[in-house]
Amino acid sequence: MPPSFTGFTEKKMEDVALEIEYDHPKSRYLRTERLPHIWCPGCGIGIVLNSYLEAVGKSGIPAEDIVLVSGIGCTARLPGYSNIDSYHTIHGRGIAFATGMKVANPALRVSVISGDGDLFNIGGNHIMHAARRNVDMLVICVNNFNYGMTGGQHGATTPIGSRTASSPYGSTEDSFNLPYIMAALGASYVARWTVLHVRQLVQSITRGMKHRGFSFIEILSTCPPNFGKDNNFPSGFSEMEHYRQFCTVDNTANLREISIDFLAKKPIVLGEFVNERRKTYHEREEQVMKMAQGDQQ
Repeated sequence: MPPSFTGFTEKKMEDVALEIEYDHPKSRYLRTERLPHIWCPGCGIGIVLNSYLEAVGKSGIPAEDIVLVSGIGCTARLPGYSNIDSYHTIHGRGIAFATGMKVANPALRVSVISGDGDLFNIGGNHIMHAARRNVDMLVICVNNFNYGMTGGQHGATTPIGSRTASSPYGSTEDSFNLPYIMAALGASYVARWTVLHVRQLVQSITRGMKHRGFSFIEILSTCPPNFGKDNNFPSGFSEMEHYRQFCTVDNTANLREISIDFLAKKPIVLGEFVNERRKTYHEREEQVMKMAQGDQQ
């Protein structure tokens, strides 16, 4: 509704300078001077950014206590638009940087947001060890099933049979089942959602931020110009429609059986699969330090 100026005559209105400022609800969390963003029409990463910032507000964690880290790629540009202390690091090394920050200052609430190529192709070794150590951080993997920024090549999460720039006749490789892998590696919070399931996603990110231990959330996202156009998803809407039809939520699913197969139109299982409290890397480190100090006395 426009502001009311009851009581002003037309003549008086001409003499009154009115400055009306319309702020976006999340403008305090955004570097608005960097907008518009670089992402393609139909890309789901903007939804991820909005969901993450919504979760920051809901978490109750002061923004000055949060650090946001990424590597390289389309998703890795996300921290640059958020008005939170953020680090755009080198390819595949976001978790290594984040681990160093957390070890140096355990009070920080560290998030890593990057793509499937950055986290599981180039950076697979780092995410493996951060999970087994139960380092206290949140890792969000935006999975659009290809290397989006460098031309749409296939990668570790490309579903078998899917066509990409480097697999024009269909990928012959089995893809990573990310929730299964992360649960097996020891992540103490594991979830999967899509960019269509925004309410569940915001709730899950909020829980992941507040969870003590290694939290991992896979977000299935749209990429119309690369993965989508070659796999019957010519627009972001068409892939969203696929998620609407074929996604099911099952928190107790057998994680061995929730791999993604678009060609077979296999149900896509979403949910919050793991949520348990275990001692973190930092808590175990404190125990060792106390033992060492006791031996020295």
